[in-house]
Amino acid sequence: MALTVLGIAGSLRAGSFNRALLAAAVELAPPGMEIRPWEAARLAEIPLYDADLEARGVPAPVDALKAAMRAADGILIATPEYNHSIPGVLKNAIDWASRPAGKPAYGGKPVAILGATPGIGGTIRGQLALRQAIDADTHVLPTPEVFVARAGEKFDGAGRLADETTRRFVAGLLRAFEAWIDRLRVSAPAS
Repeated sequence: MALTVLGIAGSLRAGSFNRALLAAAVELAPPGMEIRPWEAARLAEIPLYDADLEARGVPAPVDALKAAMRAADGILIATPEYNHSIPGVLKNAIDWASRPAGKPAYGGKPVAILGATPGIGGTIRGQLALRQAIDADTHVLPTPEVFVARAGEKFDGAGRLADETTRRFVAGLLRAFEAWIDRLRVSAPAS
């Protein structure tokens, strides 16, 4: 059975390493897995979370994100690390998708996380913060973990992931994610 994965990069920057990492994941996905990237422009359209705004009606860009999350078999998130955490734009999208309380659009979904940064930490703390933001309502793939440090050395001038070792790590994560999704499908209660 084909798997549909929603891919979200937590960066709006045109030359984002995490957008490039997500593009590499699309390229390296195992047969039968289709990764559909959520475009940066669509992420930028999501207004800051405001309960008053929500009470007047959920904005269309938020409804679209929630629908994409619900329709996907899994969610793949490529996150930068900003100030030892995740970018505000990503946290804001998660905050909106977590509403209404107790019924997040990503609830019960298999999630895999990876990230790239020009620094030497490889998004370790950012990924931990992301796990804390969504872990209670999802099934986050525990391993393998992919932390791409010194990203400027791993991508070529066109933004393609050129480092073969990193490409193997990403491909390995995607194979593990495929097995994780299948495992959770089998263990899910019949509806």
